[in-house]
Amino acid sequence: MTAVGLAPLLPAVLPAEAHASPTSAARPDFDLVRDGVAVDVFVDAADDPAVVRAAGDLQADVERTGGVRPALRRTLPERSAAVVLVGTLGASPVIDRLVAQGRLDVRRVRGHWEASVTQVVERPAPGVERALVIAGSDRRGTVYGIYDTSERIGVSPWYWWADVPVERRETVTVPAGPFERREPSVRYRGVFLNDEQNLTTWSHRTQETDKNIGPETYKRLFELLLRLKANYLWPAMHPYSDFFNKYRENPELADRYGIVVGSSHPEALLRNGVHEWEPWAQEHRGADGSLPVYDYTVNPGVISDYWRARARENAAYESSWTIGMRGLHDTALETKNATTIPEKVVVMNDIIADQRRILTEEVGAAAEPQIFIPYKEVLDLYNAGVQVPDDVTLIWPDDNHGNMRQLPNAAERARSGGNGIYYHLSYWGRPRSYLWLDTTQLAKVWQELRRVYEHEVDRMWIFNVGDLKSIETGLSFSMDVAWDVDRWDADDVEGFLAEWYGRQFGLRHAREIAAIRTEYYRLAAERRPEFIDRNVFSVVHHGDEAGRRMAAYDRLLERTVALGAELPADCRDAFYELVQYPVHGAYLMNLKYYWADRNALAVRQGRGVGSNRFADLAEAAHAEEAALTQRYNTEVAGGKWDGYINPYPSQIPKAPGRPAVTRVARQETSGLGVAAEGNETGAQRPLSFSSATRDRRFVDVFNTGFLAVTWAAEADRPWVRLSSTGGSLTEQSRVWVEVDWARAPEGTHDVTVAFTSGGQRFEVPLKVVNDGERARRRARGFVEAGGYVSIDAVHTEGRVARGGARWRTVRGLGRRSAAVEAVPSTAAPITADFAARAPELRYRVRFSSTGSFPVTVFRLPSLDERGARRLALALDDQPPTVLSGQAVATGNRGDAWARNVEEGVEKLTATVTVTAPGEHVLRVFMVDPAITVDQIVIDTGGLPAAAYLAPPESYHPVFNPDPDTSPGLEPPNQ
Repeated sequence: MTAVGLAPLLPAVLPAEAHASPTSAARPDFDLVRDGVAVDVFVDAADDPAVVRAAGDLQADVERTGGVRPALRRTLPERSAAVVLVGTLGASPVIDRLVAQGRLDVRRVRGHWEASVTQVVERPAPGVERALVIAGSDRRGTVYGIYDTSERIGVSPWYWWADVPVERRETVTVPAGPFERREPSVRYRGVFLNDEQNLTTWSHRTQETDKNIGPETYKRLFELLLRLKANYLWPAMHPYSDFFNKYRENPELADRYGIVVGSSHPEALLRNGVHEWEPWAQEHRGADGSLPVYDYTVNPGVISDYWRARARENAAYESSWTIGMRGLHDTALETKNATTIPEKVVVMNDIIADQRRILTEEVGAAAEPQIFIPYKEVLDLYNAGVQVPDDVTLIWPDDNHGNMRQLPNAAERARSGGNGIYYHLSYWGRPRSYLWLDTTQLAKVWQELRRVYEHEVDRMWIFNVGDLKSIETGLSFSMDVAWDVDRWDADDVEGFLAEWYGRQFGLRHAREIAAIRTEYYRLAAERRPEFIDRNVFSVVHHGDEAGRRMAAYDRLLERTVALGAELPADCRDAFYELVQYPVHGAYLMNLKYYWADRNALAVRQGRGVGSNRFADLAEAAHAEEAALTQRYNTEVAGGKWDGYINPYPSQIPKAPGRPAVTRVARQETSGLGVAAEGNETGAQRPLSFSSATRDRRFVDVFNTGFLAVTWAAEADRPWVRLSSTGGSLTEQSRVWVEVDWARAPEGTHDVTVAFTSGGQRFEVPLKVVNDGERARRRARGFVEAGGYVSIDAVHTEGRVARGGARWRTVRGLGRRSAAVEAVPSTAAPITADFAARAPELRYRVRFSSTGSFPVTVFRLPSLDERGARRLALALDDQPPTVLSGQAVATGNRGDAWARNVEEGVEKLTATVTVTAPGEHVLRVFMVDPAITVDQIVIDTGGLPAAAYLAPPESYHPVFNPDPDTSPGLEPPNQ
């Protein structure tokens, strides 16, 4: 990083929650290290152990940057030129004296949750000339102030967990300040370590060989959480991990670090049912010797005592207490003697009352926060009448795929316990799991978090981060938003990426890395790499949509590798972990299935050597993916992450593995085959060309045998151009067909391209529509061509705000560059008189066809299980049609909800009638708020049914004057 310098770590680009005084520039910076000498760090002996421990991290961070370790003092020096004074208001007499003297302004800190101020004070104590004062409103406020200073001098929160290098320099300074870290937007901010087999494997191999995640690993995790300004943890809980309370050091360490420990939805009162229930049951057999089951309707006394023992054991620690009940190990609530929903509601109410009594008796007033998590079937019970005490925090879950299921109503928002969320950045379960890479668009995360905050959900945000590695970027963003929800807006989520990667790798490369990561997320929004499968993307329609997608991945990987080569050597490991491995891994996961699909098509087409070549390519991509992961585990950071990165763990869902392929036996034959774009074989579907879009179409010419075949191609119009007119091939050749529009006559033309080999002849029909350059220039909207109109929803002719609501652009969201969302999310639904009352999107469209046509709106699949997900559609002044989307997360496979989360969109279709060719206005109205529209496609008779993606956007003189006709990933031509 030496060549880049420290610019990204200066206050101008620190996270916005640290507020700089406008007068700070007039004061000289404070030297932490100069001329080989480091200033001492003072922490009062009366301060909290969490503060003392974090001050030790500041010592280490100063040594990392300046090569000299400061002394940690518990008493002030009699004489010193400079010192760092660290302390908590009310716990540090030195800090309190400065406040009383008016030397330290804490008006926006005192009495606030986890707030802090950092500033230079001249002559803070007798004999001390100058001090950098770090003062917190409470113990974590002080800790966060300490870590702010560490980050300001160039130590990333990810210095250990992602090997981000720390620049060494002779002089280490911090600005004079003051800098304030105001109270966070969300009180409790944390992570759930879940589906953590890889973390457990790595921890056992490299951290504690006698444990499966123990205190040494948790020390690293606690430090990372605090550096990210988190304060809350649900520990690892699966069978292959040691449960948190197995080692008494764990809760003691958490308290010493200042981490609040809670537990997930099936782990009531900090009990890990996976490990702890069976031993308890063995020790509490029934009178007849039978083992009690974990069913409150059968064994309430045994279960109550089980909970009570943990409440008593952990009463001294700052904890979060989960109340309610589910089955063991994330299974549904078991109630043998309560079979109906009303009966189960009564049981749940009894459970909560019992747990509350236990907490009152064993923990007392310190038993807060208490949380109730209506997850999966428990949400149904809650909605049916479970009574949750007013001071308990309701934790609302998403659908496990980033879509909030429901949000609090007015009565729930008024509860003293407030509301929180449980949100997944990683997930094991239906319809498909995503545990390998960080693949949720940050704009999607921002949109949902902004939505929940607008509904006053601000008490607790917990993020499922799987086994932590690979979620570095998503977790950092989530914590950033949780602290200051107003820091990033709908236009600037990519700005977070630029700022964050700038802090890791320097400003010089920040924007390029942000652009790479944005495109990586966009491609994952089309289909997560963990969701890839056979026959998802078409290899014959829309210019080979699968090949075009792979070409985008190919370009992205090329950019990534080129940028990595420019970085200093000490940045390479971090870059591999944070940028290159996710991009390259996702690319190869998609690539092997692309070649497998090409293999299957080749077999159906009766190809010879080409079938086997595609099989080889698929298996080579899988082997390369394995080698990529092997490098992460054995070479990166000297093998530090041995066992941590594994797409194919043994005990949890795997990423898509080696795709099955088919090989054909060699035969000493040859023959010509042809498949025109839009056709698996032959050319029954003509190739369409429009002077508006200036299309480029392909014809695959292939060998049906194994011996070389000679072929030739010729068009019957001189203004049709072919990329190749013949030759000898062993496998295949992709021939691109284009029209020379400057030479082509106006009008509609039927053209034929003939492909011949010996006595074989194949004719490919072309439908060419040339409206002339003048018509193209005069077009004012999207132009119908090829039998459809395709629109990126953000490309509006106009937007009309009505009734206090509007449509806004969210950049980096959806399958294209941006999507449009109806806001605010708290707006009232509009169910009638749309043209006068509802916010509206308008799109100008030029039709050449007439008739009734289906219009499909691609919306992002947000939910509202106590409401609806609707929008309305109309053409011109025709009556609008209301479209209703899926509002409920069923948790099933194969239904509408499952399809929506797999595809990342929901396709809603209505019909519009075009009575005359020419220009018309397509209108989209908000019915329910927080509806997000990504793309709109009108099928005028040319859309194939088998395509997965929307077709490329239609010609528009402003938004798309040069439609993309770049080729996809080219199959091998031989």
